[in-house]
Amino acid sequence: MKLYRDEAVVLRAQKLGEADRIITLLTRANGRVRAVGKGVRRTSSKFGARLEPFGLVDVQLHLGRSLDVVTQVQTIEPYGRAIGQDYSLYTTATVMAETAERLTEVEKDPAPQQYLLLVGALHALATKRHAAPLVLDSYLLRSLAVAGWAPSFVDCARCGRQGPHHSFNVSAGGAVCDGCRPPGSAAPAPQTFELLGALLSGEWSTADASDERHRREASGLVAAHLQYHLERQLRSLRHVERV
Repeated sequence: MKLYRDEAVVLRAQKLGEADRIITLLTRANGRVRAVGKGVRRTSSKFGARLEPFGLVDVQLHLGRSLDVVTQVQTIEPYGRAIGQDYSLYTTATVMAETAERLTEVEKDPAPQQYLLLVGALHALATKRHAAPLVLDSYLLRSLAVAGWAPSFVDCARCGRQGPHHSFNVSAGGAVCDGCRPPGSAAPAPQTFELLGALLSGEWSTADASDERHRREASGLVAAHLQYHLERQLRSLRHVERV
């Protein structure tokens, strides 16, 4: 039997037939994997409850032709339990899971950095270490940076002129100087640029001390940057509570 074992985050679960589910996993070593959990919707299932979204699990799978098959599951961290009790946390985690799935579209292509970023973000959500919108925006910026789309928040993204600058343009790659500023560029507050830089670099003392107005402005820019590079809208993003 062609078996392999890995750590994974459950991204989502879809019904299949009367008792099965298709489980989408982001694994540490094998990238994104889609597998069948046979009989997991039955009340007698030994590991159905361990394959709920956002859980961190140790999973054993059997290699299949189109879909692998889950054969064993052990819970490492039940993040989904805490996240599922809070609507704000749940919608935030859903955006993270959808983003992770979009950024790892090639199945079984190793993406250890994306995996570790998602695990860290889910841990921060479940433990309420920081405000959920800040955790979300930090995760989105970092995951895009790993994918090769890191925005500039200080120097000009086009000519490299040293900043700080006063304009932001998504298609240009972030902050732009007056000479490179395309029509229609946004003009965020200096504090918003500072917050965005802190979220990208993980300076949580700066991020936690930010004002709500600047957090909202930063969230709008992050969402625009995300959807521009993904070339599609995230269905889950509209449900996120920003208050």
